[in-house]
Amino acid sequence: MSKIGLVRTAAIVLPVGALELLCRFGTISPITIIPPSEMVRSLYFILLAGQYQADITATLSNVLVSIVAAMLAGLIVATLLESLPAIRRIFDPLFATYYSVPIYAFYPLMIVLFGLGDLPQIAIGFLLAVMAVIINTLNGLDRVPQVLIKVSRVHRLSYLKIALQVRLPSAAPYIFTGFKLAVAYSFVGIIGAEFITSSRGIGYQISYAYNNFDNRLMYPLILLVLVVVTTVNMSLYVWEQHLLARRRT
Repeated sequence: MSKIGLVRTAAIVLPVGALELLCRFGTISPITIIPPSEMVRSLYFILLAGQYQADITATLSNVLVSIVAAMLAGLIVATLLESLPAIRRIFDPLFATYYSVPIYAFYPLMIVLFGLGDLPQIAIGFLLAVMAVIINTLNGLDRVPQVLIKVSRVHRLSYLKIALQVRLPSAAPYIFTGFKLAVAYSFVGIIGAEFITSSRGIGYQISYAYNNFDNRLMYPLILLVLVVVTTVNMSLYVWEQHLLARRRT
C-alpha cells in the first residue's frame, strides 16, 4: 500500500476506533450514538431481513436518475457556455452565488409542478448536483491548451468533434471532480427531500428513526449512505486515474 493509502486508511480507522472505545467504555451514551461495530452488525441484519429494501431501492433509483441527469446537463451547459463568452459573462456571477440559495425553499414549487411523487425529490437532487458539474467542467475547459484547439481547427474538425475529442477529454480531471461532487450533492438533496414530505425512502426512515430515538436503525442507514457514496466516488476516482494513465502513454 502506498504512503497516501496508509494515511487515508489511518484517517478512517483511528477516528472510528476511538469512537468505538468511547462508546464501549460508556463515555458516549448509547442514547447519543451506538458503537461503529454495532452499526455494521445492525446494517447487516437490516439488509438480510429485507424489511427496508423498498425504501433503499426507491432512494438509490432516484439518486441514480438525479446524478445521470446532472452529469449530462452539466456537460452540455458548460460546453455551450464555453463557446458563448458573452453569455457566460452574464452567468458567471450567478454561479458564484448559486449555493447561497437554499434549494429546499423551492421544494413546494417542485411539488406544485411535479406532484407528490418522486419527481420533486429528483429535481432537488438535480439542482444541487448540476451546478457542481457545470462549474468544474468550465474550470477544466478554461485550462485546455489553445494549441490543441488550433490544431483541431487546422484539421477542420467540427465544433462537436472538437468538444468531444479535444476539449472534454483534456478537461477530464476537473470533470471527474464535478461528477464526484454531484454524487454527494444528489444524495444530500434527495435524502433531505425525503425528510420533508416523503412516505418512503432512506431519508424518511432515518427521520422516523430519529424522532423515535431508534439509533439501531438510524445510524446503520446513515452508514449505508456513506458506504454507497464512498464506493461510487472511489470507482470514479479509479476510472479517472485510468484515463489519466492512458493519456500519459
